[in-house]
Amino acid sequence: MKPTIFYCYDAYCGWCYGFSPVIKRIAEEYKDKFDLEVLSGGMIIGEQVQPIEKIAPYIKTAYKRVEEMTGIKFGEDFLWHINNPEQSDWQMNSEKPAIALCIFKDYYPERQVEFACDLQYALNYEGRDLDDDEAYRHLLEKYNIRHEAFYTKLKSEEYKERAYYEFGLCKQLQATGFPTVLMQLNETKFHLLAMGYTGYDELAERIGNALKAP
Repeated sequence: MKPTIFYCYDAYCGWCYGFSPVIKRIAEEYKDKFDLEVLSGGMIIGEQVQPIEKIAPYIKTAYKRVEEMTGIKFGEDFLWHINNPEQSDWQMNSEKPAIALCIFKDYYPERQVEFACDLQYALNYEGRDLDDDEAYRHLLEKYNIRHEAFYTKLKSEEYKERAYYEFGLCKQLQATGFPTVLMQLNETKFHLLAMGYTGYDELAERIGNALKAP
């Protein structure tokens, strides 16, 4: 069996956005060695769903730390919502982008890392509201997916159930924070490769060690 790397992330996780260049490079450079599966973690669902106004004060400080540590940049259109939360109508809710990822995986399973990173760029740089159906339209153009089919699936129970299955799977894998990266070598053997932001060199070294482990 080919090893599988599981990348547990959330579309609203700023540290995952900072980790995007790392996981994209890993996906590209190791594509012949293992399969890579992106799982949505459901960081903001149910009672945690909240307006941007509630979470903006935390993000206002946290995004600067993410920029400093990872070199990623948050866009002015995103930061407007953080700096003017009382004027923003954003609801922070992980459900819809998780459903979108499940739909996308049916079309392009081999490009799921790219799509997850595109979702995060859409939010954190372009300032698109991922709780709004329209936030996905430009990506349908990019990936040549029929709009009608996508939006029907976005509202279907089947794909909602798939998203919640992924939330449950992340819990089962004990991904208590994001990003979390694990490698499955066989039915019973898992290696935790990263919990929290990890640079490329360190992650590549851990992958090498896991592949060599007895």
